[in-house]
Amino acid sequence: TTFVIGFVFACYILIQKEKLGRQCRKLLFAYLKKQQAERVLEIASLTHRTFAKFLTGQCLEAVILGTMFFVAMTLLRFPYPLLVGVLIALTALIPIFGAFIGCVVAAFLILMVSPMQALAFIVLFLVLQQLEGNFIYPHVVGGSVGLPSIWVLVAVTVGGSLMGIVGMLIFIPLMSVLYTLLRQDVIKRLEKKQLDIS
Repeated sequence: TTFVIGFVFACYILIQKEKLGRQCRKLLFAYLKKQQAERVLEIASLTHRTFAKFLTGQCLEAVILGTMFFVAMTLLRFPYPLLVGVLIALTALIPIFGAFIGCVVAAFLILMVSPMQALAFIVLFLVLQQLEGNFIYPHVVGGSVGLPSIWVLVAVTVGGSLMGIVGMLIFIPLMSVLYTLLRQDVIKRLEKKQLDIS
């Protein structure tokens, strides 16, 4: 019930987003000073861009991981390479840890065909997951939101511990917005103090 209500509510917001945007701008300029209203709109615009880039990066990373599994499984003659590749790609939409869910399901499917191949698949998964988690994910997703790799890992860890899967999805773009705002503020303050620190 909550999902259906949330979905309908989201549809209404998307249908009337231009009108809601105009109303929000009017409210801001009516109740805040012009400079404050413009600052709020600037932060809102930054947040929108960051979340959009994050979703694009997340989808790209999922496709890369799914393709890696498909190619590796085809070359090593594992059963169900296409099915497992798609499954891993879908579950990989959950940052960093999502692919493990796909691994369990895929290992179970392969176990029905060959227990030895299921064991080999788990080894293959661990190798590809390490490659993806440590190199591909931080660069693809971190690069798409303008966040250094170390902060992507921090955001996923903190978000996951506080809010679970939803936290993992929200905290990366949220951390990117905070990082950008802090960086802008630091640069402005250093310029005001006429300090050049490289």
